[in-house]
Amino acid sequence: MNPALLETLRTAQRFGFFGGRAIEQAVEHSTEFVVAIDDLAAPASVLDLGTGGGLPGLVVADARPDLDVVLLDRRQKRTDFLQRAVIGLRQPRTTVRCADVSELIRAIDSGSATRFDVVMARGFGPPEFTLRAAAAVLAPQGRIVISEPPEGDRWPPDLLAELGLSGRRRGAVRIFRHLTTST
Repeated sequence: MNPALLETLRTAQRFGFFGGRAIEQAVEHSTEFVVAIDDLAAPASVLDLGTGGGLPGLVVADARPDLDVVLLDRRQKRTDFLQRAVIGLRQPRTTVRCADVSELIRAIDSGSATRFDVVMARGFGPPEFTLRAAAAVLAPQGRIVISEPPEGDRWPPDLLAELGLSGRRRGAVRIFRHLTTST
């Protein structure tokens, strides 16, 4: 593990940007997101939706410096911290955006922003809201990777059909793709 990344995440935790789980465990969980995109060819764009203190986005950016990673959060205090973290971690292909996801959706709909090849979320919000937001900013052949609880299936089939998505669990994450692409 990158020691500078671990220290950055410890600082984010001290600021209250995510829970009290051991940082090593949080990083291990975030590597599930890295594994879920291990076949993704560069150049590609990744959005960490509601990044908070940078999980899983900073871990993905560290593991995949060939990808363009955007860390999105609506809280200025968090994004200010992340701006400094990205500079300190020397992640030149990582950008931080302070905005609500609805602003990003409007920018994409207006053509002033582009869709993402991968949209990730660790603890963004209720499942339906998270999946709808992710689908709204996803490129046609892209994938959505969302953290899953240890048990159960929280994705109603009618919601998946409405959004044109299929999904499969892989470790601690669920990977969604458009029905026209393989899962």
